[in-house]
Amino acid sequence: MSVARLAAYRVLRAVDAGEDLPAALTQHRDGLPDSRDRALVTELTTGALRWRRALDFEIGRGARREPKELDPEVLSVLRLGAYQLRHLERVPAAAAVSESVRLVRTARKSSAAGLVNAVLRTLSTPSGRRDLPVDPGTTGSREDQIRFLGIAGSHPDWLVRRWLERLGHDTTRQWVAFNNQPAVLTLCANTRRHGRTSVAEALLQEGVTTTATRFAHNGLRVVTGNPFRTAAFEAGLFHVQDEASQLVAAFAGVAPGERVLDACAAPGGKTLTLASGLEGRGWVVAGERRRGRVQLLRRTLTRMAVARTSVLRLDATHPLPFGPVFDCVLLDVPCSGLGVIRSDPEIRWRRTPEDLARFHAVQLQMLEQAARTITSSGRLLYATCSTEPEENALVVEAFLRRHSEFELSRPSRETTVPAELLDGNGFLVTRPDAHGLEGFFGALLRRR
Repeated sequence: MSVARLAAYRVLRAVDAGEDLPAALTQHRDGLPDSRDRALVTELTTGALRWRRALDFEIGRGARREPKELDPEVLSVLRLGAYQLRHLERVPAAAAVSESVRLVRTARKSSAAGLVNAVLRTLSTPSGRRDLPVDPGTTGSREDQIRFLGIAGSHPDWLVRRWLERLGHDTTRQWVAFNNQPAVLTLCANTRRHGRTSVAEALLQEGVTTTATRFAHNGLRVVTGNPFRTAAFEAGLFHVQDEASQLVAAFAGVAPGERVLDACAAPGGKTLTLASGLEGRGWVVAGERRRGRVQLLRRTLTRMAVARTSVLRLDATHPLPFGPVFDCVLLDVPCSGLGVIRSDPEIRWRRTPEDLARFHAVQLQMLEQAARTITSSGRLLYATCSTEPEENALVVEAFLRRHSEFELSRPSRETTVPAELLDGNGFLVTRPDAHGLEGFFGALLRRR
């Protein structure tokens, strides 16, 4: 049977067991010798996770039972098969069905082979085509809107409900549609070596076409080609970083000669942007809590040959080993990740409403610790990759109520962040509907 489908099955089982998708892909995909197989594993797993709820709806119809009543191994096989039938036109239906039957047998669930065959054959026939809820529009009932966006849009009801209450039907529909698009591979040019145009030209010479990002001054969106198989990559001319993430680091407005702390730095993209702002003067301390992430951070900075940086293992939920010595601190806190569902499709199924209060408490604790390292005239950039107020403005408001010595600040004139990305409070806010970007948040706080 297909080694790619077997690897994809193992990735899904690992994710269901609590493993992060990137870690599961590294374990089960990256050892495959054929790049086409590796690409198929990525396509199958991200697609099956992205469309899981819509696929389960159809699987349940075909099996005439609730998906949760099926063995987990069988359900994973059915999700992979259903995804191929619904979203991969290049895969013949017969191949998707037969490979799924082989896969369920390999998974030691031979007794379910007939069920898998029957369900997927039903889905592959004209009479078995999707019968998903239709869009009731802005005049439909709230419950019909939730049913459509939750099932057909493959998002959890609780998240759809809170977006509808805050944003309305049309914007929520745009967010859901955005999250279900494959993420765009975005690069950030290493401007310490070459400008964005020069990096784009170097990549083009090696068969990789790119376009400039709309907002981030150093960003490139990959159109065709594999940038990781280029001399430009080996030479450290760029690193991978989402456009909105690039904007967060630029929002700090680092100046030459400053002492900077990147308190939650891995994998290192923001550290690189901060270091570039120093122009060879000053210093960046990059901290990370988990040992494996510290190693990843070191590898990134070494490959990019970043000078004037130190890497430390830090836990920003506890007192940091510094006095008030930093001119600028970037605190990109752990969060729900609900702003980056497009890049990390499994996040939507991991999170619960209770997570938001839990993250809020930890984020406020980290903000308190980071604030103690700011100089008398320094600034602190609080950032998340979340769209939810509990993790964003409400954390900042709670901190400012406790600390009158800090105030909200707008970025300096030197920042490269466009004004249209700043809201009325001066917060950096990127949105799928307004900017075509994943949801990031940044608030600049300055000691009075």
